[in-house]
Amino acid sequence: MKHYIDLNCDMGESFGAWTMGHDPDVMPWVSSVNIACGFHAGDPATMRRTVALALEHGVRVGAHPGLPDLAGFGRRVMAVTPQDAYDLVVVQVGALAAVARSQGGSLHHVKAHGALYNMAARDPALAQAVARAVADVDPGLVLYALAGSVQVQAGLDAGLAVAQEVFADRSYQPDGSLTPRQQPGAMITDAEQSVRQVLQMVEQGQVTCLSGELVELKADTLCLHGDQPDAADFARRLHAAFQERGIGVQAV
Repeated sequence: MKHYIDLNCDMGESFGAWTMGHDPDVMPWVSSVNIACGFHAGDPATMRRTVALALEHGVRVGAHPGLPDLAGFGRRVMAVTPQDAYDLVVVQVGALAAVARSQGGSLHHVKAHGALYNMAARDPALAQAVARAVADVDPGLVLYALAGSVQVQAGLDAGLAVAQEVFADRSYQPDGSLTPRQQPGAMITDAEQSVRQVLQMVEQGQVTCLSGELVELKADTLCLHGDQPDAADFARRLHAAFQERGIGVQAV
């Protein structure tokens, strides 16, 4: 049995007068957070406040760089070259690293967001560009990457520590990829179903995909999306289930 799991959450996604997510309610239940860096969501003040909140709760701070697409929340595929991806990641990680230092903290990890995450999980050239960008900014950072994807190997090749990531509130395809959000069943909205999937991944190293097939995977870190309506309830239920099974929640 695995004795611990990192529970991470995407946060800091508010922008200007627009509030998104339930960051204060979810923060006490997670061990690491991925903070938007202003390209797909977030703004300087939100970045500062979210970093400060994470440090207050003893939660590890990570950069969540995405595509420059505020209107599409970084979830629309864009035609970016590996050099584009490298530049986007360097700038965003560097910005959040500076914010973290200003609040007396430091970065722990990097996790690409949305379309950039999924593109890098499939495209070796983009995966290498993202990994190289992270390593060039700070080789001591941990790279969070979709379990079993090409991004995992790219991170290892770049000399980074890599945490293979699984998802509490997303369904899977037979190739180990996440079900596209526009397809039925992509999001898991039932907390009990989510808990069953999580325990299967953490304890058994496999997940039942949407078609019913079993897919093998490694679970180092578990993502819960902070913009889900019941994100805080999901997090509490996951904590309770882990406690019952003797699984601790701690950062990678």
